[in-house]
Amino acid sequence: MKDNDSGKLIAIVEDDPDIARIIEQVLGDFGFRTLWCRSGNDLLRRLRNLTPALCIIDLGLPDMDGIEAMQKVRTQTSCGILILTGRAHVSDRVMGLELGADDYMLKPFEPRELVARVRSILRRRESMPDEAPQAIARFAGWQFNFANNTLRNPGGEEAVLSTAEAELLQVFVKHPNRILNREKLMGSRDDSTSDRAIDVRISRLRRKLEPDANSPSFIKTVYGAGYLFLAEVTWSEG
Repeated sequence: MKDNDSGKLIAIVEDDPDIARIIEQVLGDFGFRTLWCRSGNDLLRRLRNLTPALCIIDLGLPDMDGIEAMQKVRTQTSCGILILTGRAHVSDRVMGLELGADDYMLKPFEPRELVARVRSILRRRESMPDEAPQAIARFAGWQFNFANNTLRNPGGEEAVLSTAEAELLQVFVKHPNRILNREKLMGSRDDSTSDRAIDVRISRLRRKLEPDANSPSFIKTVYGAGYLFLAEVTWSEG
């Protein structure tokens, strides 16, 4: 066990006490602290005062669908999310991952694999820089250089982004695979910025980034929630 795993708080959102007990025991054996929540609303209440490193969420909750719970968690905290469920449908897996889950695991599960998945999520999240003004973000063959606001496509062609476009893309690459509301996307810009202004910036960035702006592969609209940058992002020095 890595020392930096010890003491990290993992929230378990599971209505079956037997399964919750197994998860608590195996995570406790590897140095994690645990918090058991019997429902989605139970978790949301506790998030007002606690900040877990990761939430393990079942899709079949008694008060709401686990996908809905996950989306609400995303509005309160940037913690990791692992979906642990008996639902084996591909559509559930795709939806969960596209809407911001870090990983998806089926029941019944192997306890050691669960620990490995939890550790993997935490490692990935810890490696994400909060501030990287001189860094280069790489995704799907693209390169975005924070130092000079240049965006290079997989063919090697470069374009210089406007300040507004660059600030928007910086937020996306720092928070990939997570639903971001308009307030988050505004960042340090004027709080009076209208929803329409954000939509216009998204549209302009899509035209530079997407092969088909009408059918975007990176910047997805999540109706009623915000936008999702769907990509695996890696980092290198500028």
